Amino acid sequence: MRRPLLMVLGLLLSTQALAKKVDLDYQVRLLPQSGQAEVRLTLAEGSAVRSLDFDLGKSGAYSDFLADGQWQVQNGRGVWRPAPGKTSLSYRVLLDQQPKGGAHEARITPHWALFRGDQLVPPARLDQQDGTELVARLAFDLPAGWKSVETAWPRIGRQKFRIDDVSRLFDRPTGWMLAGHLGSRRARLGDTDVTVAAPQGQGMRRMDTLTLLTFVWPQLQAVFPRNPSKLLLVGARDEMWRGVLPGNNSLYLHSGRPLVSENGASPLLRELVQLFAQINDRDGSDWLGESLADYYATELLRRAGGMSDDRYEAAQARLHKLGDKVNHLKGAKASPAQVARGVLLLQALDREIRLHNHDKRSLDDVARALMRLSSVSTEEFVQISENVLGRQSEVLQSKVLR
Repeated sequence: MRRPLLMVLGLLLSTQALAKKVDLDYQVRLLPQSGQAEVRLTLAEGSAVRSLDFDLGKSGAYSDFLADGQWQVQNGRGVWRPAPGKTSLSYRVLLDQQPKGGAHEARITPHWALFRGDQLVPPARLDQQDGTELVARLAFDLPAGWKSVETAWPRIGRQKFRIDDVSRLFDRPTGWMLAGHLGSRRARLGDTDVTVAAPQGQGMRRMDTLTLLTFVWPQLQAVFPRNPSKLLLVGARDEMWRGVLPGNNSLYLHSGRPLVSENGASPLLRELVQLFAQINDRDGSDWLGESLADYYATELLRRAGGMSDDRYEAAQARLHKLGDKVNHLKGAKASPAQVARGVLLLQALDREIRLHNHDKRSLDDVARALMRLSSVSTEEFVQISENVLGRQSEVLQSKVLR
């Protein structure tokens, strides 16, 4: 048995080693005067790819397509069949987006640009030749006078990054990106290179943010043992959306928002928990992911010594006031009251697990099990929790879960 297994492993490794590597280069030129970016995709050998089928959406954000080979647009999709040899597809994309509320989620000014890399290249279905591996890189051509650019991807040159997403066949640049006249602070936390960056003059508390992360990081990793190689936090103020928004290994935080609010909640830590936990709920179990994020955003701050007992008790009183009248948790989208009631249930479950197992197990063990699943339902959460507990849970017999 051992010899055939070694032969299979050897064959797999040799197949990977013999895969033909083909360069895929993304060249981005930012255009502040029009709120756009000009994007060029260049394949070193077009015959390696049969087609790229892009989802262009319905907003009309993508325009001015020029392609070597065949290009066809129909029903909100664009299909590129590259020409042989070195071949390119270019287009323009509108980055400066202002939703109905009036605040920008992405913006280009004469001095800086803040946007999601997901906007640069639309999602696509890749049909490539067998035995081919695309090696993707992203490079920026910045406007005159702009100093630097930051992304969540590994830097391989001054304005150049390596794009390698093991979860996808088609490597496209994703996550928050920031370019222009920037100020940055960096630290290595655990095995992760953390950067906090913002345009100059936008009021971003870079050192405060980095200090909070340094403070909480050991507690975060103790619960969610995940080690991204890089994490980017970006922020701005002028006309930007007033909240926190996640991206691939990156977060946006409005620079005018507090890192920890008056009620003890931290929107930054909440999104950081979600980024690390990556718990995807299904079957009407939205309450679970949302309540876990709220629970650990407060709990990790408390464990790190950032919340006194009296402040914690005040936070508990607010949760009870908000969630006490909730009679069910399951639903497509959890309300704030349902999330609060879910946090109270998780706290009670943690106490039950610790008491029954003499503090040798806790809700942390449940959370670590959940983060290993591609998705989770309320019923699976109950089953996993009772496996950790070692018996049927009295807390989880609550009517709010039925």
